[in-house]
Amino acid sequence: MSAAEHRSPGGARWRALVPEERFAEAMAAAGLDVEVVLWGPDSPEPAPAADLLITARPTSPENFPRVREIAGLRHVHLLSLGYEWVVPQLPDGVSLSNSKGSVEDATAELTLALVLAALREIPRAVEQHRDELWSGTHFSDSLHGARVLILGYGGVGTAVARRLEGFAPASVTAVASQARIDDDGTAIHGVDELPELLPEMDVVIVTLPHSAATEGLVGAGFLGALRDGALLVNVGRGKVVDTAALVTELEAGRLRAALDVTDPEPLPAGHPLWRVPGCLITPHVGGNTHQFERLAISQAVEQARRMVDGVPLQNLVHL
Repeated sequence: MSAAEHRSPGGARWRALVPEERFAEAMAAAGLDVEVVLWGPDSPEPAPAADLLITARPTSPENFPRVREIAGLRHVHLLSLGYEWVVPQLPDGVSLSNSKGSVEDATAELTLALVLAALREIPRAVEQHRDELWSGTHFSDSLHGARVLILGYGGVGTAVARRLEGFAPASVTAVASQARIDDDGTAIHGVDELPELLPEMDVVIVTLPHSAATEGLVGAGFLGALRDGALLVNVGRGKVVDTAALVTELEAGRLRAALDVTDPEPLPAGHPLWRVPGCLITPHVGGNTHQFERLAISQAVEQARRMVDGVPLQNLVHL
């Protein structure tokens, strides 16, 4: 890719579509000769022509196809790890990158928060606080001594594993699509081993992306193999879990769940997941930290600089 091959539509300057003014300020501070326009797929305005789109996942799935409306588009840079939503919307020849390296730590941090909140029954404490009720006679589960399985051992999964160490779990078992030995010597189990592994686990943490292979992987059989009282945490993608099967287990009071992602998403008012017992929900905010913002903006500016200079881009997603 060279700058000569990628002139902006209708003129010599490059044009980048960014979601917030902070991105424009950062590009100006970096001295980039780029025309910056505030626009994203959720915008009510018509899509401007541009070389580069920097965007988060649109709030509404109805706006996914708006990426195709951008005339002259050359590259899409996502402010996330997940990219499944945008792949069907990419015009031929448009390349794609994600924010690998910026979001993993934030997501892992929220994962531990969800695990701890669910195991130590923080929602119960919040209710007692609201009711001005002092009652500290109950005992809860803990990460200390727990058997934990991490399903999906990429950037987020490994970041979660590092954070778990300080809580002294009895064991941490990593599972990926295929068995392997990681560079640091960690033994990774394959998904074909799940039937033997699941009955022994107290906590299962899902960090998988959504794909044809992972959709519905955590279904009735998977959930049924878990022991009574086990906790399912999902910070990957909602469609990895069979929502109806999970609701059945939660309504029966047999399992607990802590979810940062759901299917459907956004989760509509009145959905059973809002009311079933033992379910803690955060609205897909795994990466929503100020540190992630700083890292993601810096990464996006670097991608724009590389495009203008005609040098290879970072974090390209090979489709």
